[in-house]
Amino acid sequence: MNLSKQFVNVKRLNYYLFTASQQKIIGNWLGANLQQNCAYSSKMSKFIEVPVQAEKLLKLIRSTVVPKVNVSDGKGNRRHKGQAGRIGVIGGSLEYTGAPYFSAISAMRVGADLAHVFCQRDAAVVIKSYSPELIVHPLLDADDAVEQILPWLERLHVLIIGPGLGRDPKIQKTAVCLIELCKQLNKPLVIDADGLFILNGNIDLLNGLSNVILTPNVIEFQRLFSTDVEVIKERMAQLGDGVIVLEKGAQDKIFIPSTSEIYTLPSGGSGRRCGGQGDLLCGSIATFFHWALETNQANAAFIATFAASYLVKQCNAAGFQKWGRSMVASDMLNEIHSVFRNIYEEP
Repeated sequence: MNLSKQFVNVKRLNYYLFTASQQKIIGNWLGANLQQNCAYSSKMSKFIEVPVQAEKLLKLIRSTVVPKVNVSDGKGNRRHKGQAGRIGVIGGSLEYTGAPYFSAISAMRVGADLAHVFCQRDAAVVIKSYSPELIVHPLLDADDAVEQILPWLERLHVLIIGPGLGRDPKIQKTAVCLIELCKQLNKPLVIDADGLFILNGNIDLLNGLSNVILTPNVIEFQRLFSTDVEVIKERMAQLGDGVIVLEKGAQDKIFIPSTSEIYTLPSGGSGRRCGGQGDLLCGSIATFFHWALETNQANAAFIATFAASYLVKQCNAAGFQKWGRSMVASDMLNEIHSVFRNIYEEP
């Protein structure tokens, strides 16, 4: 649906998020009273804002998306290493080594089996020293970086582009080439941080891509799409049907450009906004993204983004309860296990 239309077809919202079988689980929660529940923003008057019913979505994710551990397929075959997720991170420079680490390790803490970091040579030893679990490739600043990364790219389920990438023109050119390769390979993408910087003034790079999630904070959102509603509409229209946008904030919002919808996610977390939280989020999204695609969810990008946003905000709240203003991203990382278990594994 073209973004120039003022309203979306409300009836189709019943079916946008869920397939028919999934609706049996959650019920018709976007029913006839949807219009009464929608709040229209004065700044975004051409979009329809939809409050998300978190508990019903969580039930869906818990029952159909999150893979069970040590469960056979009925023939005695258990899952093997790599099936729960092989995640790649494009980023890591001399100045920024923490961002790719947090993205990759959070993907694994959520439940991915393997995480690869493709970084500049000067960052590789530092990132390796953070964790032996990560597979680190010092290839990003090589003259033939794209050729060396390509064989690995084909094995990955989801690729994250941006954490710690930096703004060196050579590195950004490599990132652009990798985005083009992902288009050819139909590789799911999560684009964050300096990956979003590449898209400033170059948003049409995403044309033809499917299964792409952009994760800007408020400032990055304004740089990418403007603050003017007409410009936002125009730029989002260039994204195509396969891209969604998560605007991070006190209350995260998911923009669906193809249907003019904004889904307002539950608030949570704390007032403590330490560095690295966005990296934890995009790593978490990547793992949920693979799971949602693997289970053939009709709206995998939306489901993954909601699941990760909810998880990370709860990790923020749990970490803040223990550490208060001293909390850092590593404290949130350590909360993933218990918070994930409480949300997605216990009834």
